[in-house]
Amino acid sequence: MLLIPAIDIKDGKCVRLRQGDMDDSTVYGDDPVAMADRWVEAGARRLHIVDLDGATSGKPECAGLVHSIVDAHPSVPVQVGGGIRDEDTIQGYLDAGVSYVIIGTRAVTTPHFVSDVCLEFPSHIIVGLDAKNGKLATEGWSKLSHHDAFDMAKRFEDDGVAAIVYTDIGRDGMMNNLNIDSTVELCQNISMPVFASGGLTNLDDIKKLCEVADEGIEGAITGRAIYEGSLDFKEAQELADKLIAG
Repeated sequence: MLLIPAIDIKDGKCVRLRQGDMDDSTVYGDDPVAMADRWVEAGARRLHIVDLDGATSGKPECAGLVHSIVDAHPSVPVQVGGGIRDEDTIQGYLDAGVSYVIIGTRAVTTPHFVSDVCLEFPSHIIVGLDAKNGKLATEGWSKLSHHDAFDMAKRFEDDGVAAIVYTDIGRDGMMNNLNIDSTVELCQNISMPVFASGGLTNLDDIKKLCEVADEGIEGAITGRAIYEGSLDFKEAQELADKLIAG
């Protein structure tokens, strides 16, 4: 069970949003590279970076910071989302050493784009499915589509994506526990790895995740909980490792 610290970047700072609201952000640090250092030192085996400004503008806004993080930790896989809507952006991130790029808005609005980039960049494409009441949101979660999350996940599996990041928008940043039931239901419809996101709060969530790991949940992304201290990242990853090892 891989726990992945989230480093969400807005205006060059590390922030967390509540339910994806760009106007409801909390700043946790002025230096995203130093924040990456902190989590790697605590035992992070992967980093999840979101360019929040890029998610709303539709193009990368903090690529330089992402490159700096990758350069500082070349042995730690980095996955990046936010504003990735064309092949040149994907190529630029991969050339810089990013391991995975996360397609969100473009995956929903232009699904065939995912099949194209999976062919062009095999094993490097993750799709981010951000859902509210089962429907997918786009453009930094500012718009709700008519697409069903589970149906789209099955389509993207057929396209060959490396994994799905499944976020319950209603819980993201609220620290009211993961929607494990919905995540398990998604896993039961597909056979590729799924990373849970949105609402992870404490060690009880870690225990519940490990109990259903066999369903296909490969890990979870954690944000506000590790920034505000309701979850100690090092302790959480060590507990997950112990529980999975049996």
